[in-house]
Amino acid sequence: MESNQSPAQLKLYNIIFGTESSWGRTFDLAIIIAILLSVGVVLLDSIPRYHSSYGDFFYAVEWVFTIIFTIEYVLRLWCSPNRRQYALSTFGLVDLLAILPTYIAFWFPDAISLLIIRLIRILRIFRVLRLLQFLREANVLSRSLSNSRRKIFVFFSMMLILTTIFGCLMYVIEGPHNGFATIPHSIYWAIVTITTVGYGDVVPHTALGQAVASVGMLTGYAIIAVPTGIITAELAMEISRDRLRTNCKNCERAGHDTDAKHCKYCGAQL
Repeated sequence: MESNQSPAQLKLYNIIFGTESSWGRTFDLAIIIAILLSVGVVLLDSIPRYHSSYGDFFYAVEWVFTIIFTIEYVLRLWCSPNRRQYALSTFGLVDLLAILPTYIAFWFPDAISLLIIRLIRILRIFRVLRLLQFLREANVLSRSLSNSRRKIFVFFSMMLILTTIFGCLMYVIEGPHNGFATIPHSIYWAIVTITTVGYGDVVPHTALGQAVASVGMLTGYAIIAVPTGIITAELAMEISRDRLRTNCKNCERAGHDTDAKHCKYCGAQL
């Protein structure tokens, strides 16, 4: 943390970004409640009969939450040791997206009925993502997903090739007269089949086409658990690394075993 921060900034930083003090825990709890309530307002406002009866009330409550989240965003920027890093971080962008739609709708009231404005206002739901910053486990899962992105990319590349092959086969075997009008449409069928979704809007009619479809279904069952296994392996490794990084609250030393319940240096409970 930079040394040029004022005492007020340091104190506010410990409250807003920290969870060790009682004030920090109280602040986090208040923000969590505000996020859940604001998302609840968005959901209720999307129901026509509630919107027609309580639309003005929901609009006023929305402005209250927008002001609260705006003040919080400004305070986070003010007390952050690296304002640029926070502003460009995932949670910083989510904080910004949470407050922008209301201001956009305010400055452009004539365009409130346009689809693009309605879509932008739905971005308010991003507030719920801010709950993740209060969960240590969410950060572990996020790092696991990030570490496995290369393997997942290779897997989905193989799946893309596989579905293209099945789609082309079905296009040749079934043809447009059986619903497989184009190769892209046939690839769509292959994706639906291999992922075991099975909408049933396009189905093979010939014996050979049904045989190919059966192979695709079995292939889907065989490989559907591959990304789960990749992420699970990375998650287990990240949990182990996280435990090694965990500092004892008593002696502040890290490097504990993954199944340790007490500090191996001072004996305090982890």
